[in-house]
Amino acid sequence: MRLAVLDIGSNTVHLLMADVRPGGRPLAVTSERAVVRLMRFLTPDGAISTEGVEALRDATTRARDLVAGEHIDEFLATATSAVRGATNGAEVIAMIEEILGTELQVLDGETEARLTFLAVRRWFGWASGNILLFDIGGGSLELATGADELPDVAASVPLGAGRMTVQFLPDDPPGDIAVEALRAHAREVLTPVAERFAAQPRPDHVVGSSKAIRSLARLAGFPAAGWNGSERMLLPRAALGSWIPRLAHIPASARQELPGITPDRTFQIVAGAVVLHTAMELLGAGELEVSPWALREGVLLRYIESMAWDHLGR
Repeated sequence: MRLAVLDIGSNTVHLLMADVRPGGRPLAVTSERAVVRLMRFLTPDGAISTEGVEALRDATTRARDLVAGEHIDEFLATATSAVRGATNGAEVIAMIEEILGTELQVLDGETEARLTFLAVRRWFGWASGNILLFDIGGGSLELATGADELPDVAASVPLGAGRMTVQFLPDDPPGDIAVEALRAHAREVLTPVAERFAAQPRPDHVVGSSKAIRSLARLAGFPAAGWNGSERMLLPRAALGSWIPRLAHIPASARQELPGITPDRTFQIVAGAVVLHTAMELLGAGELEVSPWALREGVLLRYIESMAWDHLGR
C-alpha cells in the first residue's frame, strides 16, 4: 500500500508519502513541506488570524493536489498544537477537512508524545532499554519515557519554539534579559513535569526528535559512528548551553549562515535552544542522540500495526 500522512504542525505543513506492508518498515517515497509558522498568526484572543488561515489553506490545497497526483491507498491527516489550541480551531478544522475530503485527526499533546515515542522505539530497537524522549515543535514540547513501545510517562507542555519566540523573544536579536526570562518561565513550567519523570527508572538512552533538535545538533553537536557504517548525531547539553548566549546576540538574518540553521528555523532557534537546554537540565540529561523518526513515522507505524493484525486475522 501507499500511504500519505499530512502533519499540520505549528511551524510546517508536512506531507509524507510512503510504501508500507504488514510487518514491514515504511519506505518514504515523497516528503514535501510548506513553512507556515502559525504562531506568528495568533491574535491576542488566541485565534489564528485571517492571514494564517489563508496560509493554511494554501499549504493544505498544495498537499491535496500532490496526493491527487499519486496512487494513494489511504490518506491520514493530523493536526497538532497550533490548531488544537486556537480559539477558532473548530472553524479551521472544518476548512481543512473540506479541502482534503477526509477527516482531520487532531492529536492531543500526550497522544503526540506517545506516537513519537513509538517511532523512536522502533528506530532504536529494544536493545536501547529505557528511553527518555525530548521532542520540541513550534507550539509544544513533548516528553516521554519508558522501556516498552508505549511510554510509562508522557507529557506535553506549551513550550514550543515558535510559541516561546512570540511570547518571550520578539526582538531581533533577543538579548540576554529576554533569554533569561524565557529560561525562568520554562523552568517554572517544567519543574512539576520533571518531578514526575524523576520517579521513573534512569534512562539507558536519551533521544531527541524534531527538526529543531536536528538543527541544534548540527550546530552544537557532533557525528558519531553508528551501526553498519551509518552516522548518528549527538548533542551534549554543555555544548548547547554554550551556544545560547551567542545565538541571543546574532540577528535572525545571520543565523542561517550557521551550521544546521535553515531559513525556516532561524527566527525560533534561540527559543528552541533555551527550552531544550532547560528541559535536559531539569531531567538530568547530559547528552542526547538525534532520532531520524518522529511523529509522522509514528502515525505510519501505528497504521501498519493495525494492518498487520488485520492480515493475521484473515
